[in-house]
Amino acid sequence: MEILKVESLTKSFKLSRKQQKTEKTGLAIKVAVNDLSFTVNKGEIFGLLGPNGAGKTTTLRMLATLIKPDSGDAFVDGKSVVSEENAVRRKIGFLTSELKLEDFFTPNYLYGFFSELYGVEKSVAEERKKKLFEKFGIDRFAEVKFANLSTGMKQKVSLVISIVHDPELIIFDEPTNGLDVLTAKVVTDFLEELKSEGKTIILSTHIFSLVEKLCDRVGIIIDGRLVALDTLQNITKECNLETAFFDLYYKVTGETL
Repeated sequence: MEILKVESLTKSFKLSRKQQKTEKTGLAIKVAVNDLSFTVNKGEIFGLLGPNGAGKTTTLRMLATLIKPDSGDAFVDGKSVVSEENAVRRKIGFLTSELKLEDFFTPNYLYGFFSELYGVEKSVAEERKKKLFEKFGIDRFAEVKFANLSTGMKQKVSLVISIVHDPELIIFDEPTNGLDVLTAKVVTDFLEELKSEGKTIILSTHIFSLVEKLCDRVGIIIDGRLVALDTLQNITKECNLETAFFDLYYKVTGETL
């Protein structure tokens, strides 16, 4: 049974002269996501794989209702990301490297603030906080200002904040990006634990090994278009994911080494 249905999502951005120069294009408009459609089933980990600039983050930001598509729509458990934003936000968790938590506040305060924001009953929030803080070792830093935490601990706090309301669908944009190997393993193990609890996860990444370890199905996005969507086994066939990806990438783009 599907929990997410994406229908022809399209999003464009205006490019400044500087951005045009960086992108090596004379076009004033960049189509970041181009007519994207796919579904995600309940209880699976769905990988969205692609190079930097492929449109992964833009796609996830539309699904999380942070930006509106130019056209198309997506439905989370039947709720439209375009017209029912508040209902969608109650159903999803969203972790991104772009999430900026206020440096002055502590993990304790931030957890309490977001619990209240989502309307989580206080006793439930406290029980959940105890479990999550202990699991990620945040309890020892609960009263340390966010600015003074390590990069890994900041990521752990951000992860916990993103699921404070125990959502059914959780969207992770590069969840292990910039983390040391120990912290990355803690996060990876937690994603597997969430799946075992019946949660649905959308995982955007450019790390092949992470997709191979975690994902049931994978969508490959290149230049804003979904160019492949299947089980990991069907995409890789007799090779590994890295080889399959680059074979497809060179075929789609026409580029060569």
